[in-house]
Amino acid sequence: MDWKKSLVTLKKHVLTGTSHMIPFIVAGGVLFSLSVMLNDVPATPTEGWLSGLAKIGEAGLTLFIPVLGGYIAYSIADKPGLAPGMLGAYLAKEVGAGFLGGMAAGFIAGYVVKQLKKIKLPTSLKSLGSIFLYPLIGTFVTGAIVIWVIGTPIASIMEGLTNWLAGMGDAGKIPLATILGGMTAFDMGGPINKVATLFAQTQVDTLPYLMGGVGVAICTPPIGMGLATLLAPKKYNTEEKEAGKGALLMGCVGITEGAIPFAANDPLRVIPSIIVGAAVGNIIPFLLGVLNHAPWGGLIVLPVVEGKIGYIIGVVVGAFVTAIMVNLLKKENTDNENIKVDEEDFELEFEEV
Repeated sequence: MDWKKSLVTLKKHVLTGTSHMIPFIVAGGVLFSLSVMLNDVPATPTEGWLSGLAKIGEAGLTLFIPVLGGYIAYSIADKPGLAPGMLGAYLAKEVGAGFLGGMAAGFIAGYVVKQLKKIKLPTSLKSLGSIFLYPLIGTFVTGAIVIWVIGTPIASIMEGLTNWLAGMGDAGKIPLATILGGMTAFDMGGPINKVATLFAQTQVDTLPYLMGGVGVAICTPPIGMGLATLLAPKKYNTEEKEAGKGALLMGCVGITEGAIPFAANDPLRVIPSIIVGAAVGNIIPFLLGVLNHAPWGGLIVLPVVEGKIGYIIGVVVGAFVTAIMVNLLKKENTDNENIKVDEEDFELEFEEV
């Protein structure tokens, strides 16, 4: 097996998915960010026109994982893979698997349908293959794997992690801050992130120092990646540089998902970088005694933060650690190769900058 060729093929499928996902996450994320920024408190608006604006933004943030999975499957198996990939990724989101689960669902659906297409159908059924049989069977198989193979263990893992964190109260601030920060960044809104953030959010009234750190860790991944595109623009393709602008805004209002386009394109370099940056950013407020009285993150919570300077230092240091680390790991033009996706209806090409 030619591993290098296989990796290039996998990357082509991921790039197809992320190229279609980015408009959803940027449009949804920016509109949701604006609704939170214009709200009187750092929380999702529930009344008036801001509530409507938030719902529009939430629609984009709800759909980006299904779109990611759907177009990964589309890249692998053409049109018959689109519905199984999109529905499988939606289910992955529903069971709490996050964007990583959505990507996995896309690959599962794509390769299931690709294998189904190799089965020779009778002439009378050939016309039904692409529009009925392949999507139907592909959706069932993918959905079953997501719900029973991926979803069930995730619930147990989340419960176990929550209990583990609850037992770390006497472990010391630095170990706890490191673990919470890394978990918050790891899957950017996925199950690991949710365990860490909910652990802090549910204790915001009694232990506000937890949100003092986690509020920083929530925003350093997108701010750090946005900063990285500004510090080393030649290491990012055009779409990533545009996503970086939206990521900066999303980070400021506490939307960790702003870093997902970068992590999906280059997980081996991006995910370790955002984990380290978030862990460092989380430690600083813990040590400086910062208190955040809102169950939210980002710079938007500054009005209710005690120890604002320490909070800002945590954000700045964490973001720079992320940006510097990821840019050191990335090679010049790593993601700027001309990659053509030979599909029926479109051609995707990333040009060098």
